[in-house]
Amino acid sequence: MMTVTFLDTNVILRHLLQDDPEQSPKATAFLIRIERGELKVRASELVIFETVFTLQRRYQQPKARIREILLPLILLPGILLPGKRRWMKVFNTYVDLNLSFADAYHVVLMEKLKLSEIATFDKDFDRVSSIKRVEL
Repeated sequence: MMTVTFLDTNVILRHLLQDDPEQSPKATAFLIRIERGELKVRASELVIFETVFTLQRRYQQPKARIREILLPLILLPGILLPGKRRWMKVFNTYVDLNLSFADAYHVVLMEKLKLSEIATFDKDFDRVSSIKRVEL
C-alpha cells in the first residue's frame, strides 16, 4: 500500500514560481513523481487558498494566470483533495466574475448546498445572478 503524504503550500509555490535554486527543482521532481503515479499526496482547501493568496498578493499574479498554472496541478489524480470536482468551478467563478477566491469558493459551495441568499455587506456578490445578497 502506498503511503500518503500531506502536501504543503510551499512545495506548490516553489514548483510554480521556480524561484529558489535549491528548493524549486526538488519540488518539481516531487510533483513529477505524483504526476507519474509514483506518489499520492493529500492537500487541504487551506493549502489551495494559501497558494492562491500568495500568488495573487505577494507575487502579483493575475487571476487567470493563477487558474492556468494551479488548476491542472490540483486536478492530478495523485493529489487527494476534498471536493476536488468543485475546484474548476471555483477557479472559473474567481476569474470570470472577478471575485475574491474566498467569495468564489462560497458561491460554489452555496450552489452545492442549494442556498440562494447570503447575509453580507460585500456588494461583490451582486455579480452572481444565482445569489441574493440580504441587506442587514
